[in-house]
Amino acid sequence: MLLTLVLTLLSVTVWSLQPGLVHVVVQTDLGEIEMAIDTVRAPVTAANFLKYVDAGLYDGGLFHRTVRPDNQREKPVKIAVIQGAANTARKIEFFPPIALERTNQTRLLHKDGAVSMARLGVDTATEEFFICVGDQPELDFGGKRNPDGQGFAAFGRVVRGMDVVRRIQESPADGETLRPPIKIVRVRRSSGGL
Repeated sequence: MLLTLVLTLLSVTVWSLQPGLVHVVVQTDLGEIEMAIDTVRAPVTAANFLKYVDAGLYDGGLFHRTVRPDNQREKPVKIAVIQGAANTARKIEFFPPIALERTNQTRLLHKDGAVSMARLGVDTATEEFFICVGDQPELDFGGKRNPDGQGFAAFGRVVRGMDVVRRIQESPADGETLRPPIKIVRVRRSSGGL
């Protein structure tokens, strides 16, 4: 157990110190989540997310969705994620949808702690994002969670605060909807580091 923890911390430390990573801290009602956003391998998705961060559009937003084994019985392909969104009271300021950066091109896979963009169809992602709890290969290109097989655009990884992510995921929900949702107090760029 201790060896696994040490190896996980070492992996996160090495990953978070790569060039081209921008660190962002998401302050929630349950604590902070620090993410390393990969501007090199997922430049379109990262730039889009950082536009929302820099404009303050996630401030006052919500983690509104939790997907876990006990609340998706009707879905043939199971996943485990939490999903957040910008402050919908400011929706008029949202940016246009972006092109889908597929995982077979970026090589950013939906591993434990991956940060990715939510979408309906191809090239429809705007501001909603999700964080993987455990490895979620069915969200990668060729995965079966989305019927089109195109997967989702991973663009970063949690480097601190997976305990907060897990607390959000385990919070009370009505189906997949968190009741009450978890408030995103503020999201800012950070100097990074652990």
